[in-house]
Amino acid sequence: MKPNTNRAAIIDLYQKGFAQAEIVRRLLVPQRTVSHAIKRFNELGTDADRAGRGRKRTVCTSKNKKIIKKRLQRNPRRSVRKMAKETGISRTSVQRMVEDDLDMKAYKHREVQFLTPANKKVRLQRCKKLLERAEGKLMLFTDEKIFTVEPVLNRQNDRIYSTVSPGESRLVGRRQHPASVMVWAGICVTGKTPLVFVEKGAKIDQKYYIEEILEKEVLPWSEEHFEEDWIFQQDSAPAHRAKRTQAWCEENFPDFLTVKEWPPYSPDLNPMDYSVWSILESRVCTTRFSSVAALKKKLLQEWDKITVEELRPICENFEKRLKLCIKAKGGYFETE
Repeated sequence: MKPNTNRAAIIDLYQKGFAQAEIVRRLLVPQRTVSHAIKRFNELGTDADRAGRGRKRTVCTSKNKKIIKKRLQRNPRRSVRKMAKETGISRTSVQRMVEDDLDMKAYKHREVQFLTPANKKVRLQRCKKLLERAEGKLMLFTDEKIFTVEPVLNRQNDRIYSTVSPGESRLVGRRQHPASVMVWAGICVTGKTPLVFVEKGAKIDQKYYIEEILEKEVLPWSEEHFEEDWIFQQDSAPAHRAKRTQAWCEENFPDFLTVKEWPPYSPDLNPMDYSVWSILESRVCTTRFSSVAALKKKLLQEWDKITVEELRPICENFEKRLKLCIKAKGGYFETE
């Protein structure tokens, strides 16, 4: 039996009137252990440890906690590593004081769309209407994105583990104007459209958007894919909100979100923006491509690998985000 367990059992039997010799026999512990336990119980009235027992704190003291707290109050962005170096306290101890004693947690900065009070008001109004409009209906979410031949660098998470310095292999070179390609795509809970490449040098105006994307790609795909009514979604890019584009969508799609229905400045509400492009980028842009043709080939390969099982929860998360945006009164919101 462990010491604290011994002590509790000894006191329990002692309070029940058992003699010390009987307690020794029953618990199979030394006589000295029994007598000490009973003596301290009679002195303290409890079987708990004496106050002040254990090793005294030499680093996580009130003085050091105040020092760390003041530094963070002056500059909340100060790093634990830097505070440890400035104070001469180990990084582990500083971390413990910040998290355990000061009850603080580190939060990463997030890049978000800038929103004015007017933007938030419009987002709130449209999210409320959109939540009612989209409930229980299939929606095709669409968007465009530019991919370059250069690898994407995640400064926070990308690492190279090595027993020696990796030298130049850890460097990621950058050109001022790398070769690139713009792609268009759409997803819904039941599938995805083809990945459409915008021709080099082409200007995505209303004419190009209607003729090369909507007429050639979306319309035939949707007629083959959907067996019930569905809603076409697009953001408020100039080619999308043009009167001619709006009229074409009204004439050719069973339903679509007009320029006055989709919340403005809302990449956080479009599954293509908040999830799908990141998935594709993480699978494609890990290395440098020798040409745009090689980049296109890889994009097509990885696009084909994205499954309906992956897309379904991403699209279903749309209504949850609408509710979070409404709760935030059209402002920024956090997701789990």
